[in-house]
Amino acid sequence: MYVIGTAGHVDHGKSTLINALTGIHPDRLKEEKLRQMTIDLGFAWLKLPNGEELGIVDVPGHRDFIENMLSGVGGIDAALFVIAADEGVMPQTKEHLAILDLLQVKNGIIVLTKIDLIDDPDWLDLVEMDVRDATKNTILEHASIVRVSAHTKAGIDQLINTLQELLSTVDPKPDFGRARLPIDRVFSITGFGTIVTGTLLDGSLQVAQEVELLPGGNKVRIRGLQTHKKNEQIASPGSRTAVNLSGINVDEIQRGQVLASVNKYQPTQRFDADLRILSSSSFSVKHNQTVKLFIGASEVFSRIRVLGKDEIKPGENGWVQVEPVLPIVGIRGDRFIIRVPSPGETIGGGMIVNPNPPRRHKRYSQEVIKQLEAYLRGTPEEIFLQAIQDVGVDTFDTLVKKAKLEQSVIIDFWNNLIEDKQIFQLEKGDVFKKPNLTICSSIWFNDKKNKTSLLLENYHNQFNLRAGIPKEELKSRLKLEQSVFIAVLNLFQEIDFVELHGNFIRLKDFVPNLNPSQDKAKLSIIKAFSDSPYSPPSLKENIDVYGEEIINYLQVEKILISVGNDVAFLNENYLEMENWVITKIERSGSLTVAEFRDKFQTSRKYALAFLEHLDAKGTTVRDGDFRKLRPIRK
Repeated sequence: MYVIGTAGHVDHGKSTLINALTGIHPDRLKEEKLRQMTIDLGFAWLKLPNGEELGIVDVPGHRDFIENMLSGVGGIDAALFVIAADEGVMPQTKEHLAILDLLQVKNGIIVLTKIDLIDDPDWLDLVEMDVRDATKNTILEHASIVRVSAHTKAGIDQLINTLQELLSTVDPKPDFGRARLPIDRVFSITGFGTIVTGTLLDGSLQVAQEVELLPGGNKVRIRGLQTHKKNEQIASPGSRTAVNLSGINVDEIQRGQVLASVNKYQPTQRFDADLRILSSSSFSVKHNQTVKLFIGASEVFSRIRVLGKDEIKPGENGWVQVEPVLPIVGIRGDRFIIRVPSPGETIGGGMIVNPNPPRRHKRYSQEVIKQLEAYLRGTPEEIFLQAIQDVGVDTFDTLVKKAKLEQSVIIDFWNNLIEDKQIFQLEKGDVFKKPNLTICSSIWFNDKKNKTSLLLENYHNQFNLRAGIPKEELKSRLKLEQSVFIAVLNLFQEIDFVELHGNFIRLKDFVPNLNPSQDKAKLSIIKAFSDSPYSPPSLKENIDVYGEEIINYLQVEKILISVGNDVAFLNENYLEMENWVITKIERSGSLTVAEFRDKFQTSRKYALAFLEHLDAKGTTVRDGDFRKLRPIRK
């Protein structure tokens, strides 16, 4: 599931475009509808032609509400950068573009709206040239441009197809098992209580789970979850999610707080960062300057400590320590925006490299600068994790080479990664002694586990009488090599996720079950075989009447025992005949087909099929016209 966000100047048709795409108008406030402009965040959702669902965050374009825009644009997978054809690039167009660039929202489509107001096609070409000039050297430099009219619906289908094509190249947000949801709305509904919404990052949430609100640390429980107004038991990373909380009132929660897995995040009032000041900024950032910090959905005044120099000028990067006046939640790699409060202007942004430095740094220490540059690359543990997350699964020695680390360094944090289930070892043994053992990231493993769960659930629903999916079919659908598939399957069994039933794989505790019509067919088949126990009806006849599924089910459950040549017997009759054959040969030394046929008053066809089956099974051996018991090997 993906989340996209709008961006662009006020009155360029962002909300109207979303309404045309989804049938949902995102302006929810009375004042927004009266003023015909988005003041706060609006939300909608859309199902693409390929079935993929995505959420849409509509943000304000007016400069007075740019800070509301910043609360919603974090965490999006792609942007719809909206420019009206009749006005072209405007001041907030440039500011929104700068924000997308600072946040490194790398996926986007430029949407040229209101083309129904333009009669001259050459004008549209000129606007596009202007747009290309404005987006040069930004993340949208090579973005597709789609011309649309929300009123006539011209270009809407093309926009949907372009969006689908773009998102097909975007990796879904990974599940690190440490959920956090920056809260951008807080409200209550009669009969339900407190609701918070946001874009879910870094992990999943599920109903009845205990979570905490940060900063503050209040423990609450999830009463219900909704995604796109549909009730869910589990919300996945990357989804726009509404969470119904129990044990807390609306006035105890503030926009900007983070709903998080318990004990996974540590709020901070100081972090190290790489800061970039926009070349278009009217201001430099001087040491100890106060700015407004925007990270996640939070907005907080902060002091900037400039390291290594006195100021960071427009167009420059620099190292800083940011000290918010109130605690914020952030991790390495999170991006943020800074603005000056008056007159309001976005002047820069950056990335956290260390969310919890223990103290203020010496401003001009070269050792500090070297340490920060190393943090930008990552700690050895983070570098190794990044290497395995990039590959997904590989041998330990290959990943060591990719990370460019010494094994002696990895040994220090290896057990922590295993215990925290950030990586999985697919083969038993000591990787430091046998470096060709296969390991995988938790993201890769959880992806295969989730895909397997979905595949098996669908398979069980479609083929409720089968013991499970054949091994080869599951391996093919997961697109895994044989050795990796076997290792993953063994781990699935160790964690009691799946179980093997012969050559079939099924979810733990799944049992083939009959619906009423299948149960009726089962009884009819058993009666037919009981009425003629030693000359039963053929399997083909029953398949023609009742279908192959029920016949396969009766054989898997060993109610019917097939002996080949389209012949099968009820289990009880099969065992009766087998025991008689063994006893007869033990007493007289041998058995003929005629003797078997006469004993059970059957035909040569059935007698021969059954005795040849016992030969193939290894119970008997043929000696001319006689059957004898196969000698027991010593």
